[in-house]
Amino acid sequence: MNKRGTGVAFIAIAAFLFSAKYISAAIFGSGVLSWNDELFNAMLTYVESPLNVSSIVALMIGIAYIAWGEYEEFKSKKQ
Repeated sequence: MNKRGTGVAFIAIAAFLFSAKYISAAIFGSGVLSWNDELFNAMLTYVESPLNVSSIVALMIGIAYIAWGEYEEFKSKKQ
């Protein structure tokens, strides 16, 4: 797999981790009888931090790989 493909894969992982935060909070609160935004925000605080950090790290790695692949392509075409 080339660097661009790896970058896209990391960005897809970041999107999955970002959405997993909301899915986890919804599953965590699935047994609640009354549902409102304040309750959902409270449930997000239980799962928010590790998934936010992981998704941001994966996104940065993905962007770095895409930039690295583009730089190498630019460098090879310039020569």
